[in-house]
Amino acid sequence: MAVKIRLKRIGKRGQPSYRLIVIDERSPRDGRVVADLGWYNPLQGQYEINTAGALDWLGKGAQPSQTARHLLSSKGVLAEFHKIQSQQSKT
Repeated sequence: MAVKIRLKRIGKRGQPSYRLIVIDERSPRDGRVVADLGWYNPLQGQYEINTAGALDWLGKGAQPSQTARHLLSSKGVLAEFHKIQSQQSKT
């Protein structure tokens, strides 16, 4: 099963907010969620990410969407993931 890290829209009309989720790539945007990794509020520019959970799913091969990649990168998760990967490849 190929999984993606992407956003799921929640909130009222005109007041979007999103959950950062892990989901099967064939599922619709609001389909069954495998794991919940955090939230993002674009109106206030706030977000929170479960770093350990995100690293775990990236290690399992989950591919982030473009927006999810930007959020993970700004939080420092992707840099940490690449550091871990380079350390594992050296051994």
